[in-house]
Amino acid sequence: MKVAALYDVHGMPWALEAVLSEAQGEADAIVFGGDFTYGPYPRETLERVRALDASVIRGNCEREPVEWDLSQLSQEQVDWMQDLPLTAEIDGVLFCHATPTDDMPITVYSTPDDVIFANFGGVTGTVVIGHTHHQFDRRVGDLRVINAGAVGMPYEGEVAAFWTMLVDGEPQFRKTLFDVEDAKRRVASSGWPQAEDFVAENLGRGITRDEAIAGWEGRR
Repeated sequence: MKVAALYDVHGMPWALEAVLSEAQGEADAIVFGGDFTYGPYPRETLERVRALDASVIRGNCEREPVEWDLSQLSQEQVDWMQDLPLTAEIDGVLFCHATPTDDMPITVYSTPDDVIFANFGGVTGTVVIGHTHHQFDRRVGDLRVINAGAVGMPYEGEVAAFWTMLVDGEPQFRKTLFDVEDAKRRVASSGWPQAEDFVAENLGRGITRDEAIAGWEGRR
């Protein structure tokens, strides 16, 4: 079975469309792993997600939407996303945003094994996460943690959409290009308060995983 894991779209519908153009013809199932809001176009992104025959789980951005998202979404849309489940299980793989019980713990490619073990509370088998926006595949005892990457806000040092195809439970890390110049124009005209910084950092040079991890680990 082929399962497309699409995480952290962050209000970037054109990046999502580029990924869907590849994934839909190949995947048997699609999972959205949370944080499809918190970005320039949350309403358009949420509407696209809901229009698909996909499993959708909640991230921290859906649980606690920021003021911008609330200004763009209807109350019905907010209620829908806040009521989403924390996990989904497909083909023997568990999908969640950060951990199966909490959408906030930080797991990166360099997180110590004992921290991962504590965060996942004795869970075994394969778990696909997002939240930290970079792809990796970690094994800690009987636990395998795969980060699917981020479609809309990756920390990979490149400007592209990153996602993962699970083929019979084994990850294939994917990268999909999209029209970056068009994305810059769309973000700049969105009215999103963070548009200028996002264009410069995420659509300009591309934040690296090491830059992001330095900030996260500094707060541990």
